[in-house]
Amino acid sequence: MNLADSSTLTASLTTRGYRRVADESKADLIILNTCSVREKAEQRVFGRLGEIYRYKLKKPHLKVAVVGCMAQRLGKELIKKVPHVDFVLGTDRLFELPDVLEGIEGTSSIMTAFGHENMDVIMPARETPYSAFVTISRGCDNYCTYCIVPYVRGKERAHAADQIVDSVKRMVDDGVVEITLLGQNVNSYRYNDVDFPQLLVRVAGETDIQRIRFMTSHPKDLSTRLVDLMAEEPKMMPHIHLPLQSGSNRILNKMGRVYTFENYIRIIEYIRKKLDYVSITTDLIVGFPTETEAEFEQTLQAVREIQYDAAFMFRYSVRPGTTAAGYEDDVPEAEKIRRLNILIKLQQQIAYERNRRELNQIRYSLVEGTSRRSQEYLRARTEGNKIALFKRDGVKTGMVVPLSINSVDAFTLHGELVESN
Repeated sequence: MNLADSSTLTASLTTRGYRRVADESKADLIILNTCSVREKAEQRVFGRLGEIYRYKLKKPHLKVAVVGCMAQRLGKELIKKVPHVDFVLGTDRLFELPDVLEGIEGTSSIMTAFGHENMDVIMPARETPYSAFVTISRGCDNYCTYCIVPYVRGKERAHAADQIVDSVKRMVDDGVVEITLLGQNVNSYRYNDVDFPQLLVRVAGETDIQRIRFMTSHPKDLSTRLVDLMAEEPKMMPHIHLPLQSGSNRILNKMGRVYTFENYIRIIEYIRKKLDYVSITTDLIVGFPTETEAEFEQTLQAVREIQYDAAFMFRYSVRPGTTAAGYEDDVPEAEKIRRLNILIKLQQQIAYERNRRELNQIRYSLVEGTSRRSQEYLRARTEGNKIALFKRDGVKTGMVVPLSINSVDAFTLHGELVESN
């Protein structure tokens, strides 16, 4: 979501005559688009702001803007903590930065009021010429007890279905091969009489986009209609990111997740029944207040049973302003780290076994660029959202190519180009 917002803001600034530079020491404006989901994310922002201060000393005209979730949460307190920050714009106001820079009437250096977003009228820039993010909704109405997102991004608002379809059409005309539809909870998307499966039908049927992805899904809203559509529509990529968070029903209830593990596992079973091939990923939190060793073991057992292809795994951190911030954070930090390390080790073993199932399979993969480790290899993304590396062979980025997978590790597939039928 933040990548999409950053791209949109970049496009807006470009239309006003700004030029993006690769070297931040040469910039006249430095923007930090921030996240507040975890304490560590905010600590990194403060660290980066400390690094940026040296540029400000050398170039007094340099402007520094902090935008997004952390700006929304802290507001004017941010400038009190870091005086060399010039602008603080929240999640609904960050796209007004060009107006703020020009001193347009009605703007100010600190703006965090909700209800003023104008991103709908901006064509997002893209990190690559062949893949793009399309934000279909903003905000969240779920209020999980540990999560700051509803407080910093506001209530859920859906973008118009016609506008989303038109955006995808323009992107396809400009060479985009794959899109990812984004929302805090895409499953609850509704604009007038169009829900999320209907939106997907329209995007697939009314545009020439080749590959469609989406994230993130909330288990309480993931419908069988959506799974059926994924099984029927070849443009839908077989990857579902479905956060579990915990394998303990008591902890799930304390988290405000409004589903049980039994509900969740039924969804997983239906997905695997309907889709011949699917990659399932998740989010997991350990050390939530009052989590016992037995409840942590329930999470481990859930991971063993479900066999995720990958997982984002975190130890719980208190987010001020959330309901859980009022709970006693009674799991010691050392214990949180111990549990997290055990979980990571287990998931890496499972990821390796899941990847072994890819051996000798043909995966149609979107070539994204050169491998970070070797210029001799290209990096591609499979239908299941796995990274595959293969030797250069006259292939260009943006092509969808068939790869025969011949070796794997826990994180990456390795393959070779094969002749397409």
